[in-house]
Amino acid sequence: MRIVAKLPELFELQIDWHFSEIGNLGSMTPKPSLAIRQPLERIHANDPLPDEADVVIIGAGIVGASAAWELASRGVRVVLLEKGIVGAEQSSRNWGWCRQQGRDPRELELAHFSLEIWPDLSDQLKRDIGFRQCGVTFLTDSETEAATWIEWTNEARHRGIVSRILSAEEAQRVSPGASSVKWIAGLTTDSDGRAEPSRVAPYMAQAARELGATVVESCAVRELEKAGGRVSGVHTEKGFVACSSVVVAAGAWTALFLQKLGVPFPQAYVNASVAKTHAIDIFVDNCVSTPGVSLCSRADSGLTVAKSGQGTVDITPSMLRNAVRFFPMYLLRRKGVKLRLTSEFWMQWKLERAYMSKGVSPFESQRILNPEPDLVLLSSALNEVKNAFPVMADSTLEDAWGGVIDSMPDAIPVISNVDSVPGLVVASGFSGHGFGVGPGAGRAVAALVLGSAAPIDLSPFRYSRITDGSRLKPHPIF
Repeated sequence: MRIVAKLPELFELQIDWHFSEIGNLGSMTPKPSLAIRQPLERIHANDPLPDEADVVIIGAGIVGASAAWELASRGVRVVLLEKGIVGAEQSSRNWGWCRQQGRDPRELELAHFSLEIWPDLSDQLKRDIGFRQCGVTFLTDSETEAATWIEWTNEARHRGIVSRILSAEEAQRVSPGASSVKWIAGLTTDSDGRAEPSRVAPYMAQAARELGATVVESCAVRELEKAGGRVSGVHTEKGFVACSSVVVAAGAWTALFLQKLGVPFPQAYVNASVAKTHAIDIFVDNCVSTPGVSLCSRADSGLTVAKSGQGTVDITPSMLRNAVRFFPMYLLRRKGVKLRLTSEFWMQWKLERAYMSKGVSPFESQRILNPEPDLVLLSSALNEVKNAFPVMADSTLEDAWGGVIDSMPDAIPVISNVDSVPGLVVASGFSGHGFGVGPGAGRAVAALVLGSAAPIDLSPFRYSRITDGSRLKPHPIF
């Protein structure tokens, strides 16, 4: 089946590829006619696979690509491997927000560090990633929600992040056009911004290549090899690469890969939906979020639109095994989460069983997670935009796509060495925050690989919290 993917600036690409739709990790149901729907830049990376390297990075999303670029800039021999296409999963399917606002206090330093990196990235990569320090603003008509903002703002201020509580009058002025909703308060952080998700991971990977890194698409890593108890290389579908360090930055695929190593990694998978509108004459200065909908202007003059805090969680064998750990998260977010049990449960069970017992790699049959978007949810989101902001009453949806967000029980990532497997670094479980904190996470990963001082305190993101009995509890943030 020939698939045509329209790319925003470079060219129109024709891909001879069979993609499969999956609503969670592990669907075996082929749907060859389904194409990648979201905008995505391509770099066509098919470098020759070397026999050896210093470090192999598994997964070319924003975190893996950022780590590859950081390491290559330090002269490290890096191999970045992607089973599908660079940046094709959640790294290009998110809203593009780069925010400190509303982050878990444990994640604030990482978010703040990343926002120090974002403004100079276009110059450093020599490519326009579309970053604008436009600010992020939350609006509310709830006294309860407004009260939580005061406590968070005080916490953020102690960590060097300046956010402001807006009065009702100020909140109305920030609204795109005259709002039909009586906002009682707002919260804004001027130093936050947004970038173009379609560009960042591919541009980082290409910049890493130009510094000497090897980048290979359509190259799944089947398993990791150890010698004397530590990392010695990886077996891929294109051959073996000897190395002393491996970084697993595989997003929603991380738990399954690590399971083969006997390394527990509890993940849940949230199906999220995003839409873009046709070009409109209205430009929204800030990234704006209300209790019902979130929106921002795009480089193509349309809007990115999504429901705030809404998603569908597919019940999987992995989720059931970790149900007790995820229960506090479910209680906190249950109003925005829809649980779903489908035949995909059995598909994943079969896939796991084949991988664990027979070594049958699932990673070649499932190149790209590409779930169908929830068009009912997105239509509702657009209606909320029109009702809240009448100036946008003529907006129409141009396209929509789904994505899979990999979430941890405490909603913060793992960025850490794994002590039981020397040479293994895990950077995953970003719980929907990975795009915004990607540059900082990549630099932190580079420090872990090199054994140098980390640029921030990584203790909140230690892997050992999963195995040492720590209570994995999400922070009641908004």
